Amino acid sequence: MIAKPAVKPARPWFSAGPTAKRPGWSLANLPTNLMGRGIRAPEVEARFAYGLELTREVLRPPEDYVLLYTPGSDTGAVEAALWGMLGERPVQVVAYENFGLTWLTDVKDHLGLEPEVLTAPWGELPDLSLVDPKKDVVFPWNGTTSGVRVDHADWIADDREGLTICDATSAAFAMDLPWDKLDVTTFSFQKALGGEAGIGVMVLSPRAVARLDAYRPDRPIPKVLRIADKKGFDRTLAGGVVINTFSVLTIEDWIDALEWARGVGGLPELIRRTEANYSALADWVERTDWVAFLPDRPEIRSTTSVCLKFVDPRVTALDEAGQKAFVKRFKALLEGEGAVYDMEPHRFAPPGLRLWCGCTVETADVVAATPWLEWAFQTAASELAG
Repeated sequence: MIAKPAVKPARPWFSAGPTAKRPGWSLANLPTNLMGRGIRAPEVEARFAYGLELTREVLRPPEDYVLLYTPGSDTGAVEAALWGMLGERPVQVVAYENFGLTWLTDVKDHLGLEPEVLTAPWGELPDLSLVDPKKDVVFPWNGTTSGVRVDHADWIADDREGLTICDATSAAFAMDLPWDKLDVTTFSFQKALGGEAGIGVMVLSPRAVARLDAYRPDRPIPKVLRIADKKGFDRTLAGGVVINTFSVLTIEDWIDALEWARGVGGLPELIRRTEANYSALADWVERTDWVAFLPDRPEIRSTTSVCLKFVDPRVTALDEAGQKAFVKRFKALLEGEGAVYDMEPHRFAPPGLRLWCGCTVETADVVAATPWLEWAFQTAASELAG
């Protein structure tokens, strides 16, 4: 039996959402002077507007792109785009992991459109050269549930006629997004910067705003997804006005995360931290014989939501139910020791491991986690032998 490691991660949080809070975070540090104030109070609206200004400052989209909040986290942001913009022209959906498949269901079954589907097995990307510049395209930049990311944007035409609608919730603030190729970009507070859940952000190019100004979908749009009025895009939203009542404390937490991000060096440093975390985990995977990356191709591996698969015959010989039971035991061993929390894969993904390596995680904690992963595997595998 392998001995338990002597050192635990100081911050053992590796969930892919909500993700780890930023280093040094404390609830006591968040301002509470606006708690209980009305959502339309000038001071409250000013804080929401400041949150958008900081988001722009750290994320660095082009000046003529507009930012706004949506209810419902990244899900609400994506669905606001789907409901409010699709239908003017044919649409393609890139569905290579759970959330791409979810957007496909929305487009096909709920909006009643007939999308062309580009799909691939778990751990792979579809052939993106098949994306038609005359069509709208919906795609995740980073597959949070599959550990796969889009590795370049050359497949997006500069002279495209359709819109690109990009779910970037586990890519924003961790990867260098090609803004000139993206018309609608969405993310949530609780992924890349460890914010609290419930609020999403949309980043709209001038082309996306023009679509909202000119196109009126022939469908009712729920209020929480309504980002256009009778005149077109509701420009008050770009000033921090919110569609419905949001949590003031959640906004203060978001501002706290953004001010930390700005203070440590902005987007370049956030990307560097993410890549350092990924490299530390990748080094361990490369020298460990019972685990491998779910994506075989290095160039498409996510640096944030790192998904791994078992390759040890003792585990691969099990059926799917047996492998899921093995993951459950693996998780229980780690969490029972307070060593690594929430390392299991998404419930619809293949059995394996998933560890968040975004910028709010410390590289030293990734390094400290790996001996515990080894201990948990060897312990659980020895139990299989009985």
